[in-house]
Amino acid sequence: MPLLMNAQQKKTALNSSKEINPLKNANDSASYAIGIGIANFYGHQGIYHLNTDLIARAIRDIFDDSTVLLTDDQANEVIMDYLGSIELEKAKPVIEEGEKFLTENKKKPGVITTSSGLQYEVLKKGTGALPADTATVLCHYKGKLLNGEEFENSYHRGEPLSFKVNGVIEGWTEALKLMPVGSTYKLYIPHYLAYGTTDRHPIPGGSVLVFEVELLKIL
Repeated sequence: MPLLMNAQQKKTALNSSKEINPLKNANDSASYAIGIGIANFYGHQGIYHLNTDLIARAIRDIFDDSTVLLTDDQANEVIMDYLGSIELEKAKPVIEEGEKFLTENKKKPGVITTSSGLQYEVLKKGTGALPADTATVLCHYKGKLLNGEEFENSYHRGEPLSFKVNGVIEGWTEALKLMPVGSTYKLYIPHYLAYGTTDRHPIPGGSVLVFEVELLKIL
């Protein structure tokens, strides 16, 4: 049978359950709302464990015009490095899966591996010109993840896409400059020649991307 609280215990429990609202005016409410905004923003970036005492100190240092510990450039660099480390840790399993796939894939007949790590197969060799780095080209293509999930298909859209050769991911830029007009290549692009460790829904960070690219013309 549970123990019964006496009158003093009941009063203490009641008082502890009623936190005094510290938002006394518009400035208090705005200050708290800004804190919520900061926490939500960085929470969405995957940052959940920060030293809130140092966050408060940095805000005081700026508002009080005190000496800050980092310049604006240093602060931006630290944030980007920290976000990058979080992304990398999250993407590690996907990166390892991709590396294992590429190691086996390069052994297959017809698969060519370049010095950058790009892998490709020539499905159809065209007879046209090779596009220059700054050329604008017209292509049909479809892209998949290693699990076979298709994330883009210009054939389904019913129209090819035009773009600058040097205006796309590095793996595409490298491959297009190897493709005579009229060619269709199958590309296996490591994450570091694609979108890196950043998630780009529905593409998880660290993914190897598999494309079939048909180079229709140079515009």
